[in-house]
Amino acid sequence: MKPLRSSLAAVAILIPLLATTPLQAKSDGNIAMSVGRLLEEGHYTRQQLTDDISRKFLRTYLEMLDFSHLFFTQQDVDMLNAKYGTALDDDVLLGNLKPAYEIYDLYQKRVDDRVAKIKEFLKNPPTEFKGDGTIELSRQKAPWPKDGAEADALWQGRIINELLQEKLSEHPIEPGPQLVARRYDRLQRNVHEEDREEQMKLFLDALAQSYDPHSEYLSRADLKNFSINMGLSLVGIGAMLRTEDGYAKIESLVPGGPAQTDGRLKVGDKITAVAQGNAEFNDVRDMRLDKVVEQIRGRKGTRVRLLVIPTDAPDPSKRKTVELVRDEIKLKDQEARADIIIKKGENGAPVKLGWLTLPSFYADMDRHQKSTTKDVLALLKRLKKENIAGLVVDLRRNGGGSLEEAIALTGLFLKSGPVVQTKSSNGNVVVSSDPDPGIAYTGPMVVLTSRQSASASEIFAAALQDYGRAVIVGDQNTFGKGTVQTILELGKFTSLLGNRSQEDGALKLTIQKFYRVAGGSTQLHGVASDIVLPSLTDLPEFGEGALKNCLPYDEVSKAKFSKWSDAHPLFVDELKRRSQARVEGSPEFHYVLEDMERLRHKLDDNRISLNEDARRTELNEDKLRKETRAKERLARQGEETKMYRLTLDTVDKPNLQMITLPGKLAAANKNGGPKVAPEAASDADTDDLDGLNPTGDGTKEPALDPERDEALNILNDLVDLSRAPTTASVKR
Repeated sequence: MKPLRSSLAAVAILIPLLATTPLQAKSDGNIAMSVGRLLEEGHYTRQQLTDDISRKFLRTYLEMLDFSHLFFTQQDVDMLNAKYGTALDDDVLLGNLKPAYEIYDLYQKRVDDRVAKIKEFLKNPPTEFKGDGTIELSRQKAPWPKDGAEADALWQGRIINELLQEKLSEHPIEPGPQLVARRYDRLQRNVHEEDREEQMKLFLDALAQSYDPHSEYLSRADLKNFSINMGLSLVGIGAMLRTEDGYAKIESLVPGGPAQTDGRLKVGDKITAVAQGNAEFNDVRDMRLDKVVEQIRGRKGTRVRLLVIPTDAPDPSKRKTVELVRDEIKLKDQEARADIIIKKGENGAPVKLGWLTLPSFYADMDRHQKSTTKDVLALLKRLKKENIAGLVVDLRRNGGGSLEEAIALTGLFLKSGPVVQTKSSNGNVVVSSDPDPGIAYTGPMVVLTSRQSASASEIFAAALQDYGRAVIVGDQNTFGKGTVQTILELGKFTSLLGNRSQEDGALKLTIQKFYRVAGGSTQLHGVASDIVLPSLTDLPEFGEGALKNCLPYDEVSKAKFSKWSDAHPLFVDELKRRSQARVEGSPEFHYVLEDMERLRHKLDDNRISLNEDARRTELNEDKLRKETRAKERLARQGEETKMYRLTLDTVDKPNLQMITLPGKLAAANKNGGPKVAPEAASDADTDDLDGLNPTGDGTKEPALDPERDEALNILNDLVDLSRAPTTASVKR
């Protein structure tokens, strides 16, 4: 079976459209059979559809329907396990989708029953919230309620919390009881609107994800969105959404898109209402995702307003409004770009440092006219012409991309040698090497990563770390995705069963694992930083290990390669010592550590009070903390960093535009100072960590980015150490 196209992309289906052209009933069974056989024969594990897979498959489907374990009871789950637990494998291979529809029908009935009880409760809702009760913030890992009585108690707390949230909300849309009632009316309507095709998609997606979290069934619309993602061209706000706890949640932001450029929307923010231009907000909680998308999308140049719950707000009643202009997200907005940064060296003399921002490992797979490697090479030539003393490659938000580009780009910084190893299900290991013996850049180098750095980013960082070519800085580990997927269009297989349709969709199938040249895998472990910096993204909940059914870590034999620098370990030890001293004395990192502790406590405690006074106290404490930090920042006015922007449009121009990152902007605005670019102002705190300022090329840079500043300090130290005669160890 020959893969049609392999990619290491951390798939970003950009605000997915779930509706597809209706399939004929006959083809549904053929699609199911094809998916089942392809998983058995093509998946990396080569695991047959067995009773064990069947039980896992059933649970995955139930959790897709009832993510928060609130509608089904354990009695329901036990009944479904008895009826379907060991039969779904046979049903799929026979093309029988009846279980998918029967289970969905039961879910639909449970939703109907629950909405009726909620409406009855809302006829006489509580008006005071004085008790000492609490509810779980997330029930994803909680058991299903044992019976209807326990479910009723859970739901009563949930509805009380929703009423309290609306009472505390700074942006009330309508009276709380009325809003909550309409919300569940909409949920009920959405559940009934799911047709058999959409139920089949959920069912087969659950089957694929029972093998591993990166295999999935793609409808025809999903497949188109996947192609859009790889081709770097779409129209919208540039956000990937998924449904969680009834909200459309920001899964990721497209680099260069309106949402990411604006900077106010954050990963994890939950959209609670949408408005067109200056029109009234329309509540979208518990609305079907494609319906939310329909409201967010629109014509280029029109405005959309989103009312969102910030991801790290201390209380879910907090809201912020984000207005965006819909636009075509052009290829150049997501291209690699560079900055030239002027800092003071050890002797006080100015030092030029290069900063390369790489949003993804992109490639024009059809026309081969565009590639990450070509673009980075052009930027590097100009950076060298400007005599930079060192380079930072920023991969903090790089979720992956083309395997071939990851290998080729790594080769720009190394002599010839192996870059990555891949192993297929038959155990064969293939070593992929740098295709070009030339070296584009030989100077000191830092790679900045985070838990969001995944897949191809991990190949690049791991190879440079194993060779001792670069110092890896950032979160403790990267994401930990060490698997390779291929896209198989199902029409090629359903045709063997008697019919073929262009609407049959595709299967994204995990077919290989990749390994470092040193032999270890990045699967689960990711790439560990040489120097760890405090960061709000540095949580295990953000990694591969938090996903269900992820493949295990393993190793292969070490490939033959020669180290770049024998002095690398000595450099790292000294760089770590210097960095630790700076971080310990940094007020900004102190803020980050405080925020990390609060976030960790919130995740571990996983409960929120139903007492109004307690909630208001938390909100007031949060407000006071922000105001205090703003005043402290204003009092610490430091020297502004000089930066010059270099894009592929300006790479050959003689003069580069200077951009500024005024660190006092956010604090001054928050502290009552003169407003500068109010649409870009920020309180630069946990609700909006980065202060933002517009630049001449239409992007906005974070004014407060302690990780960026410390990465530059580390690079500056590395330049200093590399120049010392006692540590010079690389022949140029």
